[in-house]
Amino acid sequence: MELIRVNTSPTACRSKTSFSLILLAAGLLAQSASRSVWDGVYTTEQAGRGSAQYASQCASCHGTALTGGESAPPLAGADFFSNWNGLTVGDLFDRIRVSMPADRPGKLTREQDADILAYMLSMNQFPAGKTELERQTETLKQIRIEPDPGKK
Repeated sequence: MELIRVNTSPTACRSKTSFSLILLAAGLLAQSASRSVWDGVYTTEQAGRGSAQYASQCASCHGTALTGGESAPPLAGADFFSNWNGLTVGDLFDRIRVSMPADRPGKLTREQDADILAYMLSMNQFPAGKTELERQTETLKQIRIEPDPGKK
């Protein structure tokens, strides 16, 4: 029987662990850098559900056309985009989830929040795709809000 030796010195273990962490980080960066709101991150059906939720939960403050109100910012158009450009869909999802609706923050389910967010994306002319918008903040933080790459 042949004995196999494995290097278990602290230096060898640290090197392997460091290399693994670097590979993991590089993979995560590559994954997060590849998605944006222009990649079709919600479905038309989801935006439809969100439209109904928006009408009952959001329109009284943010307006039926998402143009904002006296105390509520616009959720579509240039002002909306200038406020959220460079952030992530996860940042926006969290804002909705913890602070909306203003009269009862946090009362909506994650599904309702995601549907409303899908509707907002559709009203901002971001394209629909084949997969519904996720409901987990960590996943949504991988989707950047950015200008149309075709107009650069």
